[in-house]
Amino acid sequence: MSRKVALVTGITGQDGAYLSKLLIEQGYVVHGLVGRTTSASTVDARLKWIGVSDDVTLHDGHLIDLSALIRVFQDVRPTEIYNLAAQSFVKSSWHLPVLTGSVTGLGAVNVLEAMRLVCPEARFYQASSSEMFGLSEEPMQCEQTRFHPRSPYAVAKLYAHWMTVNYRESFGFHASSGILFNHESPLRSIEFVTRKITDGVARIKLRLQKTLSLGNLDARRDWGHARDYVKAMWLMLQQDKPDDYVIASGRSTSIREFCDLAFSRVGLRTEDHVVIDERFFRPAEVHVLRGDASKAFKQLGWRPETTLEQLAAEMVDADLERVKREK
Repeated sequence: MSRKVALVTGITGQDGAYLSKLLIEQGYVVHGLVGRTTSASTVDARLKWIGVSDDVTLHDGHLIDLSALIRVFQDVRPTEIYNLAAQSFVKSSWHLPVLTGSVTGLGAVNVLEAMRLVCPEARFYQASSSEMFGLSEEPMQCEQTRFHPRSPYAVAKLYAHWMTVNYRESFGFHASSGILFNHESPLRSIEFVTRKITDGVARIKLRLQKTLSLGNLDARRDWGHARDYVKAMWLMLQQDKPDDYVIASGRSTSIREFCDLAFSRVGLRTEDHVVIDERFFRPAEVHVLRGDASKAFKQLGWRPETTLEQLAAEMVDADLERVKREK
């Protein structure tokens, strides 16, 4: 029996690294699309950190270049396609709305088109986002919750989400979307608030800085570990029928409370070191997100395995080690 072949866009990001590790453990041949926007020496840093860089094959390409996608698809002939690539930093999407729409929104359609032209029998996963819910009036968001995106990033993700549904219904694709709530890890990029916090905690503990500047500490998010959430991605493509699933912990926590977890890990207090800076407030805030993953629990048999306390501790410990090496 031939091995399954996976193609992962965004393979050099947090989710791409954890997903690659999972797929390799499942016996897949793993290929990744790389936009080459970073230097060759750092492009696979996360894959190296997680120990799989020698086990994946990287291909030059970009979501906005359909011809490149077709070429890569013809070379790889994937049986499963995971579209994780995006301009994914919400704050930047207000400054880069056209780029965000092109990469995050239209880029997903380019992947679907390349799949339609080259390998329509493959199974497709689209990385949708809880940010699509935005200004939700419901205390918990599920697959039936009305969308109200509050950023150019969220709008672009919503377009990609509905186009995935459209290709599924129009062409009979095995195409599923995971509406993932916030998921973090030591591999999270430094511009995201959780890593900004844990990196700042490490630097303050090691006396390299005294304060940490943040924005709205009262915004609440549903946080989980990326390692757990990529398993849900894989499980979606193992189902007989494609569908869309909310993936979340069901627990909503404020940024202030995450700070408390991170600072207490090293024996410090949030109020002694955090400074509020209005430059970090969003033009349109998403105040509360909390996901209802009951459908995924029932149909996929998925459960988050890492608590928020464990996640925060793992991230702080990893950043302490990083900063010590830099120091």
